[in-house]
Amino acid sequence: MTIEEDIEHLKRHDSFNRLIDFIKLMREECISDMHDVPTDKLQQLSGRILSYDQIIAMSSWAETSSSE
Repeated sequence: MTIEEDIEHLKRHDSFNRLIDFIKLMREECISDMHDVPTDKLQQLSGRILSYDQIIAMSSWAETSSSE
């Protein structure tokens, strides 16, 4: 099984989709937090946002791969 097939299988489960929605929400919260934190905390928030972005990108990898 490839990673794309694994992700397609996971996407059939509501719990996986809820997890991805929660990760998207956490990403948005980090972005909004960037407005209220001191400069030294921006790097930490940026790293978290990048991690969330990678997870979100991987979760929709099968969608984008099939259209290429």
